[in-house]
Amino acid sequence: MNKIQKDLFTLSEQAYAEFCFNLNPTVPRESIIGVRVPKVREYAKSICKNDNTKFFNSLPHKYYEENMLHGLLIEQIKDYDICISELEKFLPYIDNWSVCDTCNPKVFRKHKEDLIIHIKKWIIDDKTYTIRYGIGLLMGLYLDDDYKKEYLDVVSKVRSEEYYVNMMVAWYFATALAKQYDDAIIYIENNKLDKWVHNKTIQKAIESYRISDDKKDYLRTLRIK
Repeated sequence: MNKIQKDLFTLSEQAYAEFCFNLNPTVPRESIIGVRVPKVREYAKSICKNDNTKFFNSLPHKYYEENMLHGLLIEQIKDYDICISELEKFLPYIDNWSVCDTCNPKVFRKHKEDLIIHIKKWIIDDKTYTIRYGIGLLMGLYLDDDYKKEYLDVVSKVRSEEYYVNMMVAWYFATALAKQYDDAIIYIENNKLDKWVHNKTIQKAIESYRISDDKKDYLRTLRIK
């Protein structure tokens, strides 16, 4: 543990620590070392073949970069069952959007039928970043070949006071409008989302280069005042 912390501090940049803090207002400044994500990722790759059991079991971590490293080490796990097990232990300790959105295990792409069971459970959890993580996976892995209409309904039912949950719901539906427009537009036309999420979805969709101008013009007419 001391070695990992020491290694991370050797990679730190004070100016980046301030920048990172501004991007992650939910993280205490004193817990940010100031290591750029690509450097944390490189470090994770360099130690992923080590026995990292002690590090995985040292939750909660003291530093933001330790959490980032934890997620990136989970990302390297090639055994699906082990990956899910370690992720389930880690999710309750995620306290910011950056760590939440960075961990994307490649092994999940080969186990989508099993993974969807966990995703549905995470989305109805009571922890902000567990919910966000589940929606993020649904957006990244299930809006193309593995898409089902019912997944839109799952996300549309999310109701939260948390900004980082609502932003992810809006992001999900904006992406759905780009990829599965005919199904997704029904949720906007029928006002099935929270008002803030509804309007943010439209804003993000209008900003997207993947949505045609005529559809953007129509979406503008659906804003809720």
